Amino acid sequence: MASSRYQPVPLRHERLAPDVQLHRSRMFLEVMQRRRSVRAFSAEPVPFALVENAVRAAASAPSGANQQPWRFVVVQDPAVKQRIRAGAEEEEREFYRSAPEEWRQALEPLGTDENKAYLTTAPYLVVVFAITHGWEQAPDGTRIKVKHYYVRESVGIAVGLLLASLTHAGLATLTHTPAPMAFLGTILGRPDNERAEFLIPVGYPAPDATVPAHALVKKPLEDVMVRV
Repeated sequence: MASSRYQPVPLRHERLAPDVQLHRSRMFLEVMQRRRSVRAFSAEPVPFALVENAVRAAASAPSGANQQPWRFVVVQDPAVKQRIRAGAEEEEREFYRSAPEEWRQALEPLGTDENKAYLTTAPYLVVVFAITHGWEQAPDGTRIKVKHYYVRESVGIAVGLLLASLTHAGLATLTHTPAPMAFLGTILGRPDNERAEFLIPVGYPAPDATVPAHALVKKPLEDVMVRV
């Protein structure tokens, strides 16, 4: 028997003509194949509406039990960005001191180091938090912990939509993941049930920005798709 809490509504879906489908598919593919992770940003201002629309797109992502376990903190304040950069570089210095040699060799073609100037240059930093659990208020006023399901999977899907939207708006991004990331929650005053997952600078690439040739090489389709 269906639960009384299940209240269905009609699906709104636009069926596209086959030629329109293929055109849209090709256009999306072309844009996304030009996407690159950028580590040199321009300080040129970016319309906030572009970031806001990207967050709206990300927040439309599917999630476990539709719990939408994400928070997108958009940082513009230069002083806060400076604190975030200081915290990230501290963690990165420790990482580069102690990282296994195998991990160092994997990163070497990307040319990365502990210097994260882009965290203060980019006009926006989007810090994505996973909401590990929720809270509800019981009739007696006490708080009840609410389990969240498939949190990391849900946040990962949302971040994919965020990056796609920003890319389509002509902006550059980077998925930076300093580890550990607890300092971000402290700096941004987030509650204990929010765990930082991604630190994403957003803006226009610097005029002299470069990307490693290694990053241009993507696996061919036959290596990533299996058709059964």
